[in-house]
Amino acid sequence: MHRLAGTVCALLLAACGSGEQASEPAPGPVASAPAAAATRDPAGTAPAGMARYDGYGDLRFGMDETAFAEAWQGELTRLGPPGQACFYQTPKWVKTPSDFAFMFEGGRFVRYDVGTVKETAPGGGKVGMRAEQVRTLYGARASESPHKYVPGASVLRVTAPQGTGVLVFETDAQGRVTRWRAGVPPQVDYVEGCG
Repeated sequence: MHRLAGTVCALLLAACGSGEQASEPAPGPVASAPAAAATRDPAGTAPAGMARYDGYGDLRFGMDETAFAEAWQGELTRLGPPGQACFYQTPKWVKTPSDFAFMFEGGRFVRYDVGTVKETAPGGGKVGMRAEQVRTLYGARASESPHKYVPGASVLRVTAPQGTGVLVFETDAQGRVTRWRAGVPPQVDYVEGCG
Protein backbone atom coordinates (compact mmCIF):
# COMPACT_ATOMS: atom_id res chain seq x y z
CA MET A 1 0.00 0.00 0.00
CA HIS A 2 2.82 2.43 0.87
CA ARG A 3 4.55 1.55 -2.39
CA LEU A 4 1.32 2.20 -4.30
CA ALA A 5 0.82 5.58 -2.56
CA GLY A 6 4.34 6.62 -3.56
CA THR A 7 3.70 5.52 -7.12
CA VAL A 8 0.44 7.46 -7.20
CA CYS A 9 2.15 10.63 -5.96
CA ALA A 10 4.77 10.25 -8.68
CA LEU A 11 2.01 9.73 -11.26
CA LEU A 12 0.24 12.92 -10.16
CA LEU A 13 3.43 14.91 -10.46
CA ALA A 14 4.14 13.41 -13.88
CA ALA A 15 0.51 13.59 -15.00
CA CYS A 16 0.83 16.96 -16.65
CA GLY A 17 2.37 15.29 -19.64
CA SER A 18 1.29 11.68 -19.36
CA GLY A 19 -2.40 10.96 -19.43
CA GLU A 20 -4.99 10.70 -16.73
CA GLN A 21 -5.35 11.00 -12.90
CA ALA A 22 -4.17 8.36 -10.42
CA SER A 23 -6.43 7.02 -7.69
CA GLU A 24 -4.84 6.52 -4.24
CA PRO A 25 -5.07 9.23 -1.57
CA ALA A 26 -2.11 10.45 0.42
CA PRO A 27 -2.58 11.41 4.07
CA GLY A 28 -2.19 14.95 5.30
CA PRO A 29 -4.20 17.96 6.42
CA VAL A 30 -5.85 20.40 4.08
CA ALA A 31 -6.47 23.84 5.52
CA SER A 32 -9.26 26.14 4.45
CA ALA A 33 -8.47 28.18 1.39
CA PRO A 34 -8.75 31.97 1.42
CA ALA A 35 -11.10 32.07 -1.55
CA ALA A 36 -14.61 32.23 -0.06
CA ALA A 37 -16.82 31.65 2.94
CA ALA A 38 -18.64 28.35 3.43
CA THR A 39 -21.97 28.01 1.68
CA ARG A 40 -24.87 25.59 1.98
CA ASP A 41 -25.38 22.57 -0.24
CA PRO A 42 -27.71 23.33 -3.20
CA ALA A 43 -30.31 21.09 -1.53
CA GLY A 44 -29.93 23.14 1.68
CA THR A 45 -29.27 20.04 3.78
CA ALA A 46 -25.67 20.31 4.95
CA PRO A 47 -22.77 22.74 4.93
CA ALA A 48 -20.96 22.32 1.62
CA GLY A 49 -17.80 24.18 2.57
CA MET A 50 -15.70 25.34 -0.33
CA ALA A 51 -16.36 22.40 -2.68
CA ARG A 52 -18.98 23.07 -5.34
CA TYR A 53 -20.21 21.34 -8.48
CA ASP A 54 -19.23 24.39 -10.53
CA GLY A 55 -15.91 25.17 -8.83
CA TYR A 56 -14.32 25.71 -5.44
CA GLY A 57 -15.27 28.67 -3.24
CA ASP A 58 -15.18 31.76 -5.48
CA LEU A 59 -13.29 29.84 -8.18
CA ARG A 60 -15.48 28.77 -11.12
CA PHE A 61 -14.70 26.26 -13.83
CA GLY A 62 -13.80 28.07 -17.03
CA MET A 63 -11.92 30.93 -15.31
CA ASP A 64 -8.66 31.83 -16.98
CA GLU A 65 -5.44 31.71 -14.95
CA THR A 66 -5.44 35.45 -14.23
CA ALA A 67 -9.03 35.53 -12.95
CA PHE A 68 -8.35 32.37 -10.92
CA ALA A 69 -5.26 33.89 -9.26
CA GLU A 70 -7.18 37.10 -8.44
CA ALA A 71 -10.06 35.12 -6.90
CA TRP A 72 -7.72 32.78 -5.00
CA GLN A 73 -5.64 35.58 -3.41
CA GLY A 74 -2.98 33.19 -2.18
CA GLU A 75 0.26 31.60 -3.31
CA LEU A 76 0.08 28.68 -5.72
CA THR A 77 2.73 26.21 -6.83
CA ARG A 78 2.62 25.06 -10.45
CA LEU A 79 3.29 21.34 -10.99
CA GLY A 80 4.85 20.21 -14.23
CA PRO A 81 7.06 21.92 -16.77
CA PRO A 82 6.21 25.37 -18.19
CA GLY A 83 4.53 25.41 -21.56
CA GLN A 84 2.29 22.39 -20.96
CA ALA A 85 -1.33 22.86 -22.06
CA CYS A 86 -2.51 20.84 -19.05
CA PHE A 87 -1.06 21.25 -15.57
CA TYR A 88 -1.92 21.36 -11.87
CA GLN A 89 -1.49 24.08 -9.28
CA THR A 90 -1.55 23.53 -5.52
CA PRO A 91 -1.90 26.02 -2.70
CA LYS A 92 1.39 26.59 -0.84
CA TRP A 93 -0.04 24.91 2.29
CA VAL A 94 -0.49 21.57 0.48
CA LYS A 95 2.32 19.22 1.48
CA THR A 96 1.30 16.30 -0.78
CA PRO A 97 -0.07 17.27 -4.23
CA SER A 98 -2.36 14.23 -4.35
CA ASP A 99 -4.22 15.64 -1.29
CA PHE A 100 -5.51 18.71 -3.10
CA ALA A 101 -4.79 20.23 -6.51
CA PHE A 102 -6.41 22.43 -9.17
CA MET A 103 -6.22 21.32 -12.83
CA PHE A 104 -5.91 23.76 -15.71
CA GLU A 105 -6.13 22.94 -19.40
CA GLY A 106 -5.96 25.37 -22.29
CA GLY A 107 -5.42 28.21 -19.80
CA ARG A 108 -8.70 27.50 -17.95
CA PHE A 109 -9.59 26.04 -14.53
CA VAL A 110 -11.33 22.74 -15.29
CA ARG A 111 -11.10 20.45 -12.24
CA TYR A 112 -9.89 19.96 -8.67
CA ASP A 113 -8.74 16.72 -7.07
CA VAL A 114 -9.12 15.74 -3.40
CA GLY A 115 -7.40 12.83 -1.63
CA THR A 116 -7.98 13.76 2.01
CA VAL A 117 -10.79 13.41 4.56
CA LYS A 118 -10.49 17.14 5.33
CA GLU A 119 -12.66 18.16 2.35
CA THR A 120 -16.33 17.30 1.77
CA ALA A 121 -17.75 17.04 -1.74
CA PRO A 122 -20.94 18.88 -2.67
CA GLY A 123 -23.79 16.75 -1.36
CA GLY A 124 -21.73 15.24 1.47
CA GLY A 125 -19.41 12.63 -0.12
CA LYS A 126 -15.99 12.14 1.52
CA VAL A 127 -12.85 10.07 1.38
CA GLY A 128 -13.36 7.02 3.60
CA MET A 129 -17.07 6.55 2.84
CA ARG A 130 -18.35 3.24 1.51
CA ALA A 131 -19.61 3.14 -2.09
CA GLU A 132 -23.10 2.30 -0.76
CA GLN A 133 -23.13 5.55 1.23
CA VAL A 134 -22.19 7.52 -1.88
CA ARG A 135 -24.96 5.84 -3.89
CA THR A 136 -27.44 6.64 -1.09
CA LEU A 137 -26.35 10.31 -0.94
CA TYR A 138 -26.55 10.94 -4.67
CA GLY A 139 -29.27 8.48 -5.74
CA ALA A 140 -30.04 8.15 -9.45
CA ARG A 141 -27.46 10.83 -10.34
CA ALA A 142 -24.66 8.36 -9.45
CA SER A 143 -23.53 5.82 -12.05
CA GLU A 144 -20.90 3.17 -11.32
CA SER A 145 -18.23 1.51 -13.45
CA PRO A 146 -15.14 -0.63 -12.77
CA HIS A 147 -11.90 1.19 -11.95
CA LYS A 148 -9.44 1.23 -14.85
CA TYR A 149 -6.41 0.17 -12.77
CA VAL A 150 -7.53 -1.30 -9.44
CA PRO A 151 -9.12 -4.78 -9.62
CA GLY A 152 -12.38 -4.90 -7.67
CA ALA A 153 -12.48 -1.11 -7.26
CA SER A 154 -15.03 1.20 -8.83
CA VAL A 155 -15.65 4.74 -10.03
CA LEU A 156 -18.87 6.52 -9.13
CA ARG A 157 -19.74 9.45 -11.41
CA VAL A 158 -22.30 11.96 -10.10
CA THR A 159 -23.90 14.66 -12.23
CA ALA A 160 -24.82 18.02 -10.73
CA PRO A 161 -28.49 18.33 -9.67
CA GLN A 162 -28.68 21.36 -11.94
CA GLY A 163 -26.19 23.36 -13.96
CA THR A 164 -22.74 22.12 -14.83
CA GLY A 165 -20.13 20.03 -13.09
CA VAL A 166 -19.53 16.40 -12.30
CA LEU A 167 -18.19 14.59 -9.22
CA VAL A 168 -16.12 11.43 -9.58
CA PHE A 169 -15.47 9.19 -6.56
CA GLU A 170 -12.84 6.43 -6.78
CA THR A 171 -12.98 3.45 -4.43
CA ASP A 172 -10.53 0.74 -3.46
CA ALA A 173 -11.28 -2.98 -3.85
CA GLN A 174 -13.01 -2.96 -0.45
CA GLY A 175 -15.49 -0.32 -1.65
CA ARG A 176 -14.10 2.65 0.32
CA VAL A 177 -13.70 6.05 -1.34
CA THR A 178 -9.98 6.79 -1.69
CA ARG A 179 -10.27 10.12 -3.52
CA TRP A 180 -12.71 12.30 -5.40
CA ARG A 181 -12.67 15.12 -7.93
CA ALA A 182 -15.01 17.71 -9.34
CA GLY A 183 -14.82 19.30 -12.75
CA VAL A 184 -16.19 19.56 -16.24
CA PRO A 185 -16.04 16.95 -19.00
CA PRO A 186 -13.84 15.75 -20.53
CA GLN A 187 -11.20 16.66 -17.91
CA VAL A 188 -13.14 15.37 -14.89
CA ASP A 189 -13.10 11.92 -16.48
CA TYR A 190 -9.31 11.80 -17.04
CA VAL A 191 -8.15 8.85 -14.93
CA GLU A 192 -4.43 9.72 -14.78
CA GLY A 193 -4.48 13.49 -14.57
CA CYS A 194 -3.77 15.67 -17.58
CA GLY A 195 -4.72 13.93 -20.82
